Formats: sequence, structure tokens, C-alpha cells
Amino acid sequence: MLLFVFFLCGTALVSQNDLILSVQAFERHAELSWTYSGSDAAYFQIRISKNQGAFVDLQRTTSEKYIHFTDPDTLESYRICVQALNGLLEPLAFSDTVFVEENKMSDEELMDMVQKASFRYFWDFGHPSCGLARERDSSGDLVTIGGSGFGIMAILVGIENNYISREQGLQRLLKIVSFLQFADKFHGVFPHWMDGRTGDVIQFGQYDNGGDLVETALLMEGLLTARSFFDGSSPDEQALRKIITKLWEAVEWDFYSKNNSGVLYWHWSPQHEWRINHAIRGYNEALIVYLLAISSPTHTVPATYWQTGWAGGNYKNGLSYYGYKLPVGPAYGGPLFFAHYSYLGFDPRGIKDQYCNYFVQNQQHTLINWAYCASNPLKHKSYSAECWGITASDDPNGYVAHEPVSRDNGTITPTAALSSLPYTPEYSMNALRYFYFEEGEKLWGPYGFYDAFNPSKNWYADSYLAIDQGPIVGMIQNYRTGLLWRNFMLNAEIQTGLEKIGFVEDLLSSPEAAGQEPSWNLVPSFGAGGFEVQTIEKNVTIQVFDESGRLLESRPYQKGELIGIHYTPGKYLVTIKEQKKLGYRWFVKI
Repeated sequence: MLLFVFFLCGTALVSQNDLILSVQAFERHAELSWTYSGSDAAYFQIRISKNQGAFVDLQRTTSEKYIHFTDPDTLESYRICVQALNGLLEPLAFSDTVFVEENKMSDEELMDMVQKASFRYFWDFGHPSCGLARERDSSGDLVTIGGSGFGIMAILVGIENNYISREQGLQRLLKIVSFLQFADKFHGVFPHWMDGRTGDVIQFGQYDNGGDLVETALLMEGLLTARSFFDGSSPDEQALRKIITKLWEAVEWDFYSKNNSGVLYWHWSPQHEWRINHAIRGYNEALIVYLLAISSPTHTVPATYWQTGWAGGNYKNGLSYYGYKLPVGPAYGGPLFFAHYSYLGFDPRGIKDQYCNYFVQNQQHTLINWAYCASNPLKHKSYSAECWGITASDDPNGYVAHEPVSRDNGTITPTAALSSLPYTPEYSMNALRYFYFEEGEKLWGPYGFYDAFNPSKNWYADSYLAIDQGPIVGMIQNYRTGLLWRNFMLNAEIQTGLEKIGFVEDLLSSPEAAGQEPSWNLVPSFGAGGFEVQTIEKNVTIQVFDESGRLLESRPYQKGELIGIHYTPGKYLVTIKEQKKLGYRWFVKI
């Protein structure tokens, strides 16, 4: 993917070793960074040479980083270097020249590129005092609790993908949890925002200067995932688990029931108490709140809260939109973050409660969002089957929880499609390619894709939000390896909570359950082991994954073939696709 060949860029006034250039190249862009040992540089001039021609000035900057995008239709090779300039624009030093050759990138490489860049938001830009995630890239000392839960999970992804070492990740998490021990809490519940230097609450709204139960749940989702991940016997890993357990068991979920009212409440303040009076009812992003509250070993709420609280409002749907049946939730599903926040850790595959299989719910929600953008009823510029994804994000007028029909102003948010990779891998990869290859020059920055863009208004964000970057890192990893799903679900308390709620296995989630007409059926062959795909005169492609998400095989299926007879007994995820149509997934036992 990347070639480096060094030439002398010119006669430097000082040794070029005083100006060290590093370049990482991708299919459409190169990321430059450099260090200058002197203190007299006012500017840096990036210079480029194409086709072995003379060097020309490309960009002058005061930064020590630069992203160079090339023509979207051609793979390019070029030479590039940097000069340090004084205030009179006189050269002080030259870097070595780097020869850059772009190469085609696979889907895996593209996903990894996006994950690594988004991961840097939490790793490079984490608050220096506490390690928690800043709310956005202009937030200074203001850190966000829910976004930090996503950031904790991003660190685990960074370890698995070798962006950082296990020890580096461990030390960052120890820094985070040590700070959280002494930060402001309200009956064990953290505020929405706090000062990253002191841990003092920062007021989020007029009466919101106390505990935020939803933000705390998102933080605990990350902490419990980390507790399972760091399962080693070293003193530091034991200490991390101990502190996480202490923080988890201190959350007084039962207090936030407001005297056992049958529903949980979002906010409580020492000064204003229950003044906001916001009951947490679904369907929205807060499923994880009730799962954790019912799973708590110390401050549990009754399992009946799943019915009286979480599903106690206008929960069921059952209608079809663009041909996709939606089991629960509002019309068209609402903003797509509903399908992401609670499911970074909670693995909905192969289980269901009395209302639905939540993997099917999230897939249908995503497909409706995709189909709405593809049909583009409001005629927004650039909406298509490739350019899609509507959710909460920045937009030209501020911040809006965008959703189809009722709050659609033409704003596309990359996290919506990219974080949906586990549900719609083909359509999400098409969106990733569109964002990068067609919009990358405006949409890509130092921490990956900027938050959102609105082509109809020629508006492109230059901002990043923790709650949007985090799901990109985590949900792509869940699609690739199942890392976060696997580790969150390893917590014994969560398994107990799911049993108390009444979740049961849902191994054969058929296309009919998702409101579709099937072209094939999946039939386990329990006597012989394995399973058979019964097609109706259709050719299909089959993929089989183990429970950790590891791909075991991917190939065309021959009619009448028995798959899986060589597998060890266990549960397997099977994806079946007909030509270029989106596939469906089943869990089967062998």
C-alpha cells in the first residue's frame, strides 16, 4: 500500500535531519506529519513533483500535519517534501523527499483505515489529565461520559487491531478509572459532562447539573466490556477489574426509579431533584439502561421494569416502510443511533425477548433508512443508494436528531451508515466507498470522516463528536471480529439479567420475521450434523462464522449440499445472499 524512497529535496541551510517527514499513503490520499527541531519556523511549505517533473508549491501551513488528496479517478505516484520557512518565507530546512505510490485498497484495508483514524480521536485527543473523551474537538477541558464509554471500547479495538499495545491500553484505562473514582457522582451516577481536570460536574442544561442515567449506562457498557477484555493475572489488570467493579456496583439504578415507580428516570440533581422529570421509555437508544439496571448485583430494579418502563410506552410498531417490516419503535425507525449506542456491547444476535429479535429490529431500521435515502422523496442533493445515513449530528443550523421524513433537512452523517455495518454490510461498504472516494477531499480529516455534510446547502462539517466517532470504531469491529459483543456478553451479571428479562434463543430468524419473501430456507440436519440450504431455483452464496465472528468459509452453495458436517458442535452464524441482494443471517446449532 505504501512505498518510501528518499531523495534530497534541495540544499538545506541546516541538516535535513532537523526536519523529519513521515508519510502514510492510501488509495486516494496521503497523510503527512513532520517534526522540526528548530524554534524559528513560522511556516511549513509542502512541495510536490508529479511525473518526475519539477517541484511546485502545494500548500503553506503553520501546522505540522497535512492531508493530500489526489484525483479520485486515477491512482497516482508522486514525490513530496516539506520546507521550514521563517517569517520572510526564507527556507530554513528541507525534509528528505518521500516517493508515494498509491495502490488499490481492499474492503478490509478501507475499514481499517477508517477505524484507525476514528480511534485517534480517543487516543491522541483524549483529555491529558484524565484520558476521558472530549465532547467534540473544540471542547477544551469538557469531557463527555457517554462518549467516554465509547472511547473505552475504541481502546480495546485499538489493542486488537495493533494500533497500540495491550500495555498502553491498560495504562490509559487505569488512568481513566482512577479519575472516575473521585469524580462527581450522584447516587453513583455520573453527570453528562464534567471538567477533565477536576472531575467537577459541568451543567448540561438549565436543571441538568446532576446525574445522567443514560450517559452513565453508556459508560458502564464500555467499562464492563473492558473488565472482561483485561482478564490477565498481572497486578495492573487485577486492579483495573477491581475499580471497574467498584464503579459498576456503586450505580444506584433503583434510586433513579423515583420510589419504585415502575420506570427509570433520566436525570436527578441535588438542587432540582426530579425537576426535569424525564421518564426513560423506549423505543430509543436507552435499551442498555434497563438491561444494566436489571442486571445490577447491588442496586437492581425488578425485571418487570422491562415491560412497565422500557416498553411501557408506544413501543410496538409492526408496520412496513419501503417493504421492510419494523417490529418496534417510531415510524421509519427514528435516528439511526438507536441501532448503535446500546448495541456496541450488547450482542442482539440469536436471541429475542417477548417483543422482537433486536438484530432484526436494527437491520430493518437500517434498511428503511437506506431505502428512504435511495428513494429521496424530498429531492435532496446527493441522496442515493450509496450516499445515505440519517441520524443525530451537527448540521448547518447546529445539532439535530435527524430522521427520515419528520426531521430530514438534507444532512448525511457518515456514522449512520458506517456504524450499521453489522446489519447491512453491502450497503454500508458502498457508503464508505462513496464518502471516501467521492467526498473525501471535503469530508476526510485527521480523525477520519468529519461529522456530517449537507450537499444541498454546500455545507461540510469541520468538527468531530465523540458520540459519533465511537460507534464507527466499535460497530465496524463487531462486524469484523465480534470483539466488543463477545466481551460485554461474557459478564455473568448480563447473562443473569437477560434471563430475568426473559430473553430466549432465536436460532432460526427467517426472512418472514423481517417482513421479506424468502427465496430459500435453512434446514438443520440434526442427525447427520450440519445444515442444508433449500433454494427455490436460485443460486446463493453462503458465509459461515463462528461465535467470535471469525469467518470459516465463504463460497457459492451447491444445491443439496450439506454444510458444517466437519465443524465442532456449537452455534454458528450463517449469511446467505442471492446474487447482489442483501443477505440474511441465521444462527444455527450443530
